[in-house]
Amino acid sequence: MTSIHGHAVLTMMIESGEHYSESSLEKAIHTRFGETARFHTCSAENMTAAELVAFLKAKGKFIPAEKGFSTSESKICRH
Repeated sequence: MTSIHGHAVLTMMIESGEHYSESSLEKAIHTRFGETARFHTCSAENMTAAELVAFLKAKGKFIPAEKGFSTSESKICRH
């Protein structure tokens, strides 16, 4: 099974221009990448969509907004 980098999820969020809740982001990830997709980042691997959302939140990758959260290019590491 192919693993998708978490940056792809952050890019999806930016391109959508939407604000998300944790559950709506998880649903958007399932819609875009599939229910069984696995994800990795620079420091973690083999995560489900829910685990990835929790990981990104803990790493400060989300920007709080009045209606949920979003992200920005500045939140994507470039190493």
